[in-house]
Order: sequence, then C-alpha cells, then structure tokens
Amino acid sequence: MSVRVAIIDDHTIMREGLRALLSQEADIEVVGEAADGRRGVQLVEDLRPDVVVMDVGMPDLNGIEATRRIKSRAPSVKVVVLSMHSDKRFVREMLLAGALGYVVKGSPLGELVAAIRAAAANRMYLDAETTDVVAGDYASQLSAAQASGTAMLTSREREVLQLVAEGVHTKDIASRLGVSVKTALAHRRRTMNKLGLDSVADLVKFAVREGLTSLGG
Repeated sequence: MSVRVAIIDDHTIMREGLRALLSQEADIEVVGEAADGRRGVQLVEDLRPDVVVMDVGMPDLNGIEATRRIKSRAPSVKVVVLSMHSDKRFVREMLLAGALGYVVKGSPLGELVAAIRAAAANRMYLDAETTDVVAGDYASQLSAAQASGTAMLTSREREVLQLVAEGVHTKDIASRLGVSVKTALAHRRRTMNKLGLDSVADLVKFAVREGLTSLGG
C-alpha cells in the first residue's frame, strides 16, 4: 500500500518539484498540496494523509503552529519537516509540536524519502545536517523548550501573535479568526501581558526571534 503524502510549503516551485520527484517513488502517492499552514491544516482534516511534508517559515500560520493543530486534530497523521532552517531551535520546536522527521532543504531526495517512510512506520528520522548532537541531547532540549515564552500562550494567542507580527490589521485578524475586533484586541493584550511586552514592535521582535513568523527568513 502506498504512503499517502500531503505537501505544505509556501513556494509553488518547491511543491511542484516535490510532487514530481516523490511521485516517482512506487510506494508514495502525493494526494494534496497547500501554500500555507492554515490551508494545510484544513487539507489534512479533509484528506487525512499518512504523512505531511511541512515547511517551517510560512505566512499566515507557520509550520510549528500548523503541526500542533494537525497533531491535535488528527493525531494519526505523521509530520516530516522540510525546511531551510537547521538551527537547533527550529528542530526542537518542530519536534515538540509533534513532528517525527526533520530534513534540511538541499539534502538529497533520498533523505526526504527515508524520512517519509520512517514516519509512516511511526519512527523518528533526522537527517545528517540536524546532527547527532541534536539527537543525542534531544531529551534535555525538550525540557528546556518547555520554558519557552510561547509555552504559556494558548493556540489562539500564538495565532494572533503571528498575524500581528506579519502586519495584519486588527480588523483583518478578527475576520480571519471569526471573532469581533474587541476580542482580537483582547487576545493581543493578553499575549503582551503574558510575555511582558509593552508594544506591537516588541511583539514583532519576539515573534521573529522565536521563529513564529516567516518575516525572519
């Protein structure tokens, strides 16, 4: 039986290239694509693929938060990260969110294929560039990450944080979330209070530093 794969990446060329390459594998079937985390979560709910290939830095809803939502709503779906970021922080946050694999863009296709097959078998896979050090002290990194400033935020507050950091106006945030402007402002205020931040500029800096928005690269 083929492994059913969905691709979530904001670059069209990357998605099309991955689809073409993965489709050459006899045991892999690409069943859908999405250009951002929000649409990706919906895609997963609709199609229930076996494995999701997930980018990290995407507009509107980043890969970290999208992975959290996927694992919350469809726990059986496995997530493999394909990202330009090899920084330990991104690896740690994605693994904490529930990803089973991590492959750096630029790696041979065989690495991604191996990660997909491993995830489908419920096994973790880290490519060479994420290093033995990351695997070796994975447990201590998970403990440290629990103290991250974002750990105290609700899912909705993390979502508002990203949208504010990306310059989305309050009215548009309210519209996207299906809430009133007053409620959107309340989410922003609670987020700032929890993080001890005094301004929207501080929120933006925090989101970039924590890798919660694609504005950081």
